[in-house]
Amino acid sequence: MAVKLTKNELKAQKDALKRFERYLPTLQLKKQQLQSVMLQLSAQLEALEARRSAAIDGLDDWVAVFSENRTMEWKLQDLVEPESVICGEENIAGVIVPVFRALQFREIDYDPGDYPLWVDTAVVKLQEIAGLDAEAKTLRRRAELLEQELRVTSQRVNLFEKVKIPEAKENIRVISIYLGDQQTAAVVRGKIAKNKLREVAT
Repeated sequence: MAVKLTKNELKAQKDALKRFERYLPTLQLKKQQLQSVMLQLSAQLEALEARRSAAIDGLDDWVAVFSENRTMEWKLQDLVEPESVICGEENIAGVIVPVFRALQFREIDYDPGDYPLWVDTAVVKLQEIAGLDAEAKTLRRRAELLEQELRVTSQRVNLFEKVKIPEAKENIRVISIYLGDQQTAAVVRGKIAKNKLREVAT
């Protein structure tokens, strides 16, 4: 893009450079913060997956009794019905992300006499696994939102570092050289004119 070789443009370029250089550290800090939070989220998801695997592994003891579930007229899954995920909100580096609070289940009344003794414990286990699934889904949504913001912030950092700041510096250099040349030329013209006036006067 051609730049005007004027004092006003020189001032505009210097002002722009100050803005870019003032804004860049904020963007870099935001980028670092987002990267740090993404690492924490990755560790949280890993820990959550481990807890979920452990909870599922704990069901191995129940496999034999769960097989009863297929032969009975009642079904265990009829007693575990998620109703809603309760989430709060958190502001991370200017991004509003969900925070998992709880998974609510519909209250289902049943007569314990109609079910085997192990059903109560199985319901609790299945609710725990469903809760871990809901929490993992919320963490993945947080990661997705923060990843989008990190991508945009990284693009802005690159734009400022690799394009805007070097461009403004180069424009300032070109305008300064041009204005310096113009000033030198004006001084030379002034001296020539002065010498001619002297010659005419004598």
